[in-house]
Amino acid sequence: MNDAVLTLEAIEKGYNRGKPSEVIVLRGASLSIARGEVVALVAPSGAGKSTLLHIAGLLDTPDSGRVLHSGREMGGLSDRARTEARRGDVGFIYQFHHLLPEFTALENIALPQLANGVARKAAEARAMDLLARVGIAPRAGHRPAALSGGEQQRVAFCRALANGPRLLLADEPTGNLDPATSDQVFGALMDLVRETGLSALIATHNLDLAARMDRIVRLDQGRIV
Repeated sequence: MNDAVLTLEAIEKGYNRGKPSEVIVLRGASLSIARGEVVALVAPSGAGKSTLLHIAGLLDTPDSGRVLHSGREMGGLSDRARTEARRGDVGFIYQFHHLLPEFTALENIALPQLANGVARKAAEARAMDLLARVGIAPRAGHRPAALSGGEQQRVAFCRALANGPRLLLADEPTGNLDPATSDQVFGALMDLVRETGLSALIATHNLDLAARMDRIVRLDQGRIV
C-alpha cells in the first residue's frame, strides 16, 4: 500500500536466542495498515500480540525484518530519533490506564503535549476538546481515583491522542472493564478514531468488538494470517 501508515515486513522476534530456553514469538509476521484504517489483531494470550505492538510502536526492535512508518524505515534510527518518532507519531493505549494519580484528568492529557513543547494554554485547550469528544469534560478537574474505570480509560484514550499521532496502537484497551462498560467505552474510542482520521491496530480477544473494525487479522504461530 502506497498510503500505508504502518508496514511490518517479515518481522522475526525471539527471546533467549541460542539457548535451550529459546522462544520464537514472531516468525515472519507481515502487515500493512492504510491511512484511516482500523485493524483488529486477534490472538490468544501468549501468542505475541503485545510483542508485535511494541515492535510496531518502536518500543522494541525485531531480530530481523523491517518496520516502516508512512514509508519511512525505522530500523536505522538512533535511540533519540526513535523516541522522537514514537512521541510524535504513535499513540499507545493499554489494558490498564496508567494515569498519573497525582494529576487531574486534564493534566494527564496536557502533560504529553507540554513534553513536546506545546504551550500550557494550548495543551489544556486540546485536553478539554478531547475530553468533550468522549463525553467526560465535566470530569476534567478530577484525579483518577475519583473517576470510574470507564472514565479512567477514556482519559487514557485522550492522552494517547494528545499529540496528534498518525498511528494508534491499543493492547486490549477495554479488557479490564465489565462487558457493558467495555462496549460503551469502545464506542467512544471508535468515534474518536474516526473523527480524527487515525490509523489503528487494536489487539483484542473480544470478537464482537473486533467485528466493529475495518478488518480482522490473526496472529497464528508467529505469523499474521
